[in-house]
Amino acid sequence: MEKVPMTARGEQLLRQELDRLLKLRPKISEAIAEARELGDLKENAEYHAAREEQGICEAQIRDIEYKLSVAQVIDVSKMDNTGKIIFGTTVTLIDVDTEEEFTYQIVGDDEANIKAGRISVSSPIARGLIGKLEGDEVAISTPGGTKDYEIDKVEYI
Repeated sequence: MEKVPMTARGEQLLRQELDRLLKLRPKISEAIAEARELGDLKENAEYHAAREEQGICEAQIRDIEYKLSVAQVIDVSKMDNTGKIIFGTTVTLIDVDTEEEFTYQIVGDDEANIKAGRISVSSPIARGLIGKLEGDEVAISTPGGTKDYEIDKVEYI
C-alpha cells in the first residue's frame, strides 16, 4: 500500500470530521428506529431518508478511515528551514512579468483548495517548484502557457 502525503493540518481536519460522523451514527440509528415505529416501511419517507443518510455517513466514515490509514503525515513546522521547497511548505511567488504576488501552500490532493491558497503537490505549479530554493527564478508550464516566477519566500509553517 503506497503512502499518500498529507499535512498535519489535513490530518487534524480529517480526524475532526471522522469524530463528527461517529457522533452522528447513533442519531441516525435512532431516526431509523423511530421511523420503523411509524408503520409500513414501503411508503415511509422518513425511514428511507434515514437509511439513505446512514449509507452516506458510513461511506464517508470508510473513506476517511482509508485516507488516514494510507496517510504519511508531514509536519514541516518541525523541519529545519533550508529555504528548499518541499511538500507542506508555504511559498510566496512573484510573477516576473506582472509583479503580482501569489502565496501557496503545497498540500496533498485531498487538501487542495486554490481559493484558500493550497495547491496540490501534483499540480503543474507545485511540480515546478518542488526542490527549488528561495531566490530562484522558475519557468512553470501551466495549461495557460509558461509563466516565469521568482521565489520570494519559503516558509515552514
